[in-house]
Amino acid sequence: MPRRHVSYASGDTTLDDFVSSDPPMQACLERARLAARTDLPFLIVGESGTGKTILARAIHNSSARVAGPFISFNAAALSDTLIDSQLFGHERGAFTGAHAHVKGKFELADRGTLFLDEVADLSAQGQSKILRAIEYGEFERLGSDTLRRTDARVLSATHHHPHVLVKERQFREDLLYRINAFTIVVPPLRARPRDLPALVASEIARASQMQGKTIAGLDRAAADRIFGYHWPGNLRELSRAVQAAVALTNGSVISKTALVFHTDLDSGSGEFLDRDAPIAPAGSLRLRDAVHAHIRFVLRHTHGNKRRAARELGVGRATLERKLQEMKRNGERRSAAGDRRGGHV
Repeated sequence: MPRRHVSYASGDTTLDDFVSSDPPMQACLERARLAARTDLPFLIVGESGTGKTILARAIHNSSARVAGPFISFNAAALSDTLIDSQLFGHERGAFTGAHAHVKGKFELADRGTLFLDEVADLSAQGQSKILRAIEYGEFERLGSDTLRRTDARVLSATHHHPHVLVKERQFREDLLYRINAFTIVVPPLRARPRDLPALVASEIARASQMQGKTIAGLDRAAADRIFGYHWPGNLRELSRAVQAAVALTNGSVISKTALVFHTDLDSGSGEFLDRDAPIAPAGSLRLRDAVHAHIRFVLRHTHGNKRRAARELGVGRATLERKLQEMKRNGERRSAAGDRRGGHV
């Protein structure tokens, strides 16, 4: 198989498909190749969009477990009430709507790899639930007392700094030891300037093939912009930006006007951002209103994920919930005051 610069590639990617000219990525790949030669659990750390899932799958495809399944589980996507069923499965009649026996992720990953994406976003309850399964390979389906075993290699990933979370008592130290025989750090795209031209070319070729177009490359203005951009969304943003640019291009060369980056738009509303606009509501200089506005901003940034928002704000989940209730009450008082000013009783 030919070696190439891998960005957002297919599920059959192996580590032989990765090549890099940048030292941080070369170090990452060296660790990944070591991981593929062992059966130890390890943790992949990197910013969102850097390709942690792709790397985990490539390690699985390059390991002795390649014939087994690769099962991915996004730990940030589910509430505590769904974790038991999703990870460990359930028996028929275990809860309302449980009409059949269902295997969980641990059971499905037997003789293969279980990938716990965004593992640091698990709640304290979720962390305690998976600790025994990871430590001993034992679990019970929801609604069953039968102890089951699984031979699943556990790989994990997070965009947080795990040791900081342990220090702040937001992640269990004993769980970190179990999932982290060693760490693989995936560098952000801005730390890979030598790789960027090949990554862009690869994405243009892939997007062109998918869309049935023939795109030769970028004009000078587009190249200046794409290679001068800092790519906060990393490979994920690069892939989407190139796909959109190819779709907007009628000729054979992508122009600057076809490039729309994440920072150009407010992803929540689709409207252009006013970078000079104050964060507090217009006409208000009160600290409470500024705090409330900042909480709303962070919630938009985390797409409504309260657990992540609390982490980004540096507060506990309970503190965030209290602030949200305060914001709700404040909004109701403002609404009532507006009704009274309008002559309503």
